Amino acid sequence: MRKRLTGAALAIALGAATFAGPAASAAENPYERGPDPTTSSIEAPTGPFSTAETTVSSLVSGFGGGTVYYPTSTAEGTYGALAISPGFTATQSSISWMGRRLASQGFVVITIDTNTIYDQPASRGDQLLAALDYLTQQSPSTVRSKIDPSRLAVAGHSMGGGGSLEASVKRPSLQAAIPLAPWNTDKTWNTDQVPTFIIGGESDSVAPVSSHAEPFYTSLTSAPDKAYLELNNASHFFPNTPNTTQAKYMISWLKRFVDNDTRYEQFLCPGPSKSTLVEEFRSTCPNG
Repeated sequence: MRKRLTGAALAIALGAATFAGPAASAAENPYERGPDPTTSSIEAPTGPFSTAETTVSSLVSGFGGGTVYYPTSTAEGTYGALAISPGFTATQSSISWMGRRLASQGFVVITIDTNTIYDQPASRGDQLLAALDYLTQQSPSTVRSKIDPSRLAVAGHSMGGGGSLEASVKRPSLQAAIPLAPWNTDKTWNTDQVPTFIIGGESDSVAPVSSHAEPFYTSLTSAPDKAYLELNNASHFFPNTPNTTQAKYMISWLKRFVDNDTRYEQFLCPGPSKSTLVEEFRSTCPNG
């Protein structure tokens, strides 16, 4: 796992207060991909990279198959990779829009089906890690050759979001995690060392933020960086259809912590203010 500097050390390194993490200018960061970001570029339905997709058979070991979305060119180098799990009783079709959107921003993304639609968060966490192992070790060379195996992340919706927390604890070398409307009976994640961005919905009646997303965020005392975004009046099912606000901050978090791309820090630090789209934002950003 790359060394993550403290906020104070990084502030000294960069000359300004920022999230914790290794300092990297555009000239020295080997993982920087794509043009300089703007609000318009990270809110756009399609990013700057042309993409392709391939199906993963349900006969694969460790998870229930899925779809891989990936940039077609490696002219700028290899990419970080992300595995995303759907929620309880759902399939990968419920999260497929994220695969296409994130791949077009410069990531290899696998949206998975779980072994059964009833799998609990711990199992979903194991399956997310199995999917990452598949990407880096067994996927077709057209996919595998585009992945940097040292830069991996997880995300998931509902029980899949709870599974992303489980995966983070089991594999602290992950560079980022993004639980979406997460659900888990375990409320304490004080051993989780992965930079984690939790996104919840204000009107979620399945996994109310008061008993899931918020206590999860509060318990992340060992995470070097964390953030919490609550979408105004959003239900539990906000991740199941294209959501510009969700995508904007997923892209920014992945770019910042998987790609170490500090160009995206402007969208995270200090983060969004309360608005018709955002009910609340919290983070460990010194300016937040």
